[in-house]
Amino acid sequence: MKMRFLKVTLLSCGLGTAAFAQQDMSLTHFIYNKMTLNPGETGLDEGICATTIYRNQWDKVNGAPNSAILNLEANMNRFFPGGVGLSFYHDEIGFVRQNNLLLNYSYPLEISGVGTLGLGLGLGIQNMGMSPTWEPPSTLNDPTLPVGFSGTKFDLNFGLYLKGDAGYYVGLSSTHLPQSIFVSNGSLVNGAAASTFNVVRHYYLMGGYKYKDIVTDGDLEGNVLLRTDMVKFSADLNARFIWKNMAYGGLTYRTSDAVAIMLGAMPLKIMNGPGAPDLTVGYSYDITINKFSNISRGSHEILLKYCYYLPPIPIQKSKHPRWL
Repeated sequence: MKMRFLKVTLLSCGLGTAAFAQQDMSLTHFIYNKMTLNPGETGLDEGICATTIYRNQWDKVNGAPNSAILNLEANMNRFFPGGVGLSFYHDEIGFVRQNNLLLNYSYPLEISGVGTLGLGLGLGIQNMGMSPTWEPPSTLNDPTLPVGFSGTKFDLNFGLYLKGDAGYYVGLSSTHLPQSIFVSNGSLVNGAAASTFNVVRHYYLMGGYKYKDIVTDGDLEGNVLLRTDMVKFSADLNARFIWKNMAYGGLTYRTSDAVAIMLGAMPLKIMNGPGAPDLTVGYSYDITINKFSNISRGSHEILLKYCYYLPPIPIQKSKHPRWL
């Protein structure tokens, strides 16, 4: 158990002194978290939707990442052009925690014969903090151990997202454009090392296509997410089978990390038919394939999404005796 905690603690120390590796969370249900990565996708689909995802990574490893998101978005074309959304996510690994809150807006451009291109911007704040608890030898203080810190900085995301008329989508985006730097108050004078956290810019390319009616009452969907911070690159490849838009099952492969099984259903539609409210419940289990595979029991992820669709605007009709 101590070895498990030591490995994650060393990772946290690396983040506390100077972080230049990928810092954004990884989710198996990334297809339900597009707005967080690409604000251009905000509100392009009809309805008002709320999505929450919880991820417990590397189960039974002390200090392993735990992540949660809450996204609220709405198509506002009935009132003014565009979609608006609010995205909050929390990520914690070892001694380091991160909270992000972003207000997203996407302006839709209709491209004849192609689809809708969303131009998106996300404005918000990013809060970073570290609260280490060290146990050095009682007779010595190690000045290289970083001290705790906490701070809040401005954050900015930008994205382009094309929703094609032929059933495909493609998006290009970047997060954490300001590349904020968080610095603690420690110093070598008082025996504590000053620690910094460098937030790096991330770049994402996503895409997917749905093959409709590939079998009776079933569609096959393929999705891909590529991410890089110009130091490290990783990719998520997903394929899932969707039955009557009421249930799905699929597989996800994340390079150098995991192979995941995902299952989901829309229980209200199963019970009450296609016209029922759009509630999605999903679960995924990641089988770890990296160096943590010998101590991790895999990763668990739970998804809940609910969408409400406004009724159509009634058509006003007038009658006149002369027109009867």
